[in-house]
Amino acid sequence: MRILITNDDGINAPGLTVLQAIAEDLAGPGGQVWTVAPAFEQSGVAHKISYTHPMMIAELGPRRFAAEGSPADCVLAGLYDVMNGTRPDLVLSGVNRGNNSAENALYSGTLGGAMEAALQGLPAVALSQYYGPLNVALDDPFEAAAAHGADLVRKLLDHGFDDNDDYRLFYNVNFPPMPADQVKGTKIAAQGYRRDTSFGVEPHLSPSGRKFLWIKGGAQNVPTAPETDAAVNLDGYISVTPMRADLTAHDALERLQSLF
Repeated sequence: MRILITNDDGINAPGLTVLQAIAEDLAGPGGQVWTVAPAFEQSGVAHKISYTHPMMIAELGPRRFAAEGSPADCVLAGLYDVMNGTRPDLVLSGVNRGNNSAENALYSGTLGGAMEAALQGLPAVALSQYYGPLNVALDDPFEAAAAHGADLVRKLLDHGFDDNDDYRLFYNVNFPPMPADQVKGTKIAAQGYRRDTSFGVEPHLSPSGRKFLWIKGGAQNVPTAPETDAAVNLDGYISVTPMRADLTAHDALERLQSLF
């Protein structure tokens, strides 16, 4: 199996090392793992592509490349330059430092990489590691993802990609904020919504007196509705959320048609 991996935390992120191990397990002895990851952190860029300017790409080692672009850029670079047009069998994005459950999914560069792969007609999975009091101080905060990631993706490969829709399925996987041996299992979960918390801005003055705004996230320990992603993560389960890039609100189509 040939696997392309990327992330949004950058080429030197520890979560990418975890993803490399997961990919090597899946690829097997005769397989290949190709890495194209951002040269610098690209968290929060969602599905951005560098449409208006070129990006530099550098080979750091065998099948290992860094690109000055977003995760979606990296997928495009991998497919159409690095891998010389030979398509991979699977694209993995992550393992993100922090969760991409609930509304975080909409901002996530990790999901942006997986989404671009799906738009290119490839099986794709985004993987993220929730952080919390039970795992943040571990020697390896990613140990839940490391222990359970390969088997989970293998199951999705065996049964989860029978899909011929134009906007094909990709998967958002979030590992719970706890040690690997405390993970209770896996649940298929819809994307949730954290009420009463959101992104905002926090103003600061520079030494020169100029005003700068830092983007500030909301509380991450807020559960979503029962059996949705963040709720099951906080309860100790891995969440698997099937997604598509189709943004149409299908539930509203029939109601709105009567207006025109």
